[in-house]
Amino acid sequence: MKQVNAVIIGAGAAGGVVAKELAVAGLSVVLLERGSWYTANDCRKDDLRNQRTTVLGNAFGPDDDRNPRIVVNSKGELHTFVPSEGPYSNNAACVGGGTLSWGAQAWRYMPQDFKMRSTYGAPPGSSLEDWPISYDDLEPFYEKAEYEIGVSGDYADDPFHPPRRRGLPMPPLPPGREFEILGPAAKRLGLHPFHIPMARNSVPYNGRGPCMRCRWCCGFACEVDAKNGSQNTVIPVALSTGNCELRTECMAKEILSDDRGRARGVVYFDAHGHLQEQLADIVIVSCCAIESARLLLNSKSRLFPNGLGNRYDMVGRNLQGHQYTGALGYFAYDTYDDIGPGADIAVCDYNHGTPGLCGGGMLANEFVRLPIHTIDRLPSGTPGWGLAHKKAMRDWHRRTIAIIGPTQQIPTAEARVTLDPSVKDKWGIPVARIQGNCHEHTYEIGDIQAERARKWLLEAGAIDTRLLNQAQNAEKLTRGPDANKARSLSNHSDVVPAGQHQAGTCRMGNDPQGSVVNRTCQLHGVDNVFVIDSSVHVTNGGFNPALTIMAVAYYASASLVRNWKGTGFRS
Repeated sequence: MKQVNAVIIGAGAAGGVVAKELAVAGLSVVLLERGSWYTANDCRKDDLRNQRTTVLGNAFGPDDDRNPRIVVNSKGELHTFVPSEGPYSNNAACVGGGTLSWGAQAWRYMPQDFKMRSTYGAPPGSSLEDWPISYDDLEPFYEKAEYEIGVSGDYADDPFHPPRRRGLPMPPLPPGREFEILGPAAKRLGLHPFHIPMARNSVPYNGRGPCMRCRWCCGFACEVDAKNGSQNTVIPVALSTGNCELRTECMAKEILSDDRGRARGVVYFDAHGHLQEQLADIVIVSCCAIESARLLLNSKSRLFPNGLGNRYDMVGRNLQGHQYTGALGYFAYDTYDDIGPGADIAVCDYNHGTPGLCGGGMLANEFVRLPIHTIDRLPSGTPGWGLAHKKAMRDWHRRTIAIIGPTQQIPTAEARVTLDPSVKDKWGIPVARIQGNCHEHTYEIGDIQAERARKWLLEAGAIDTRLLNQAQNAEKLTRGPDANKARSLSNHSDVVPAGQHQAGTCRMGNDPQGSVVNRTCQLHGVDNVFVIDSSVHVTNGGFNPALTIMAVAYYASASLVRNWKGTGFRS
């Protein structure tokens, strides 16, 4: 194939942004995506098959039968999982990645999130570090992401929001019933509730219409195209330049390197299963944390016998995600208005500043719950089947409110991705092995966050509450034909909670012995390979990470384009 300036592996939140920035700057780009380009027409509103509830498989890929992973529990026992099982830590495999079907919460991290070690110190046994860049470095790129991708919301009532030059480009959607119930209660507790920032059109924006407020949002593709992701914003712009070619259903096997240690291109399997070689001046890895680490580790050569960029055994380490903690409140009256997306009110009072805690996290109400979600949120003692079960479903589906949020995860070097020496995928590529966990202090933070959510619900009038935490989520894994292996991982201390918010395996840093890429996402020791996605995150914040992924992609792309114009990467 004709050599191009850049080949990008992964067309998700980060890869789409990079493709647009490079193509607009005049570089020739090939964008490889292992999945398909789905639309809402391809994905029926099936409550049992979406990105969040994968009882019947993943609507947005990857396929179960050819993409296993190995997960190691605290006893050293190995178990094989497929993408529709929780410990696999799946993210969507399609054009747009998770942003095709995400809930679209679009948060900026706080300044403290970029200097966690300086702010709190590192808990013993953790690998907590500062980022080599600051919030101020990213602020212009957060703004660019908000305006190019499209974000609605209102920070006016949040005194904790970081400095910003402009407000959000769209107003929030009108508040729902839960906002009206929770808002006054939060204020009575001295909290500061406000509208969640959402990458969702509340008004016509960039040629697409507003949200129609349906219940099938988080986990589903938007049938009116009002939910904003890379697939309907930056990737179409990249393609429109004529400088970018998108190739779908292409699975990257390895990055090729020459005798000088520079990358030559990528070997991949095309949609027909044929092995192809795409040469490029620059290689950008944007596969998300687990798969990016896996690709680098599989890219071995004489100069890189342990994988590309892995001279100091750092590739794959510091795997993170988010432990989601909060509480469920039961009310004596209907709280459910059936108006999507549901999540609309949050507080950031607890992200930082609690004595004895290394950070915290935001708390918000949940997205509209489908009936299947209610099954796991019935009062304790409810029968699992029969008339009593049906009555409980009818009674409580409309009378519960969940307050929940991502807890700032404290990383450890032992939470990591390696290659399994014996298990391979359909293409014969060694699969990822996931092992280790986040630091125990993460769970201490989460327990306090859950109690705070409970207090908020009681103030709002809940007649009973139930805590929601990572261990409770793991209980769902103990059902079905693979119950035995799942039970061995149901304890929250057995496996790192990575999931859709996975990050950290190719850490950004100034020291090559303690990180994988530099402050502009350039691989240490290989000047024409970049890793630009969540894997470079040093810490994962107390927020959904997608907007930060996009901001870092804009930031790294700006540096790459500047250096390209100075011929810094030409082979």
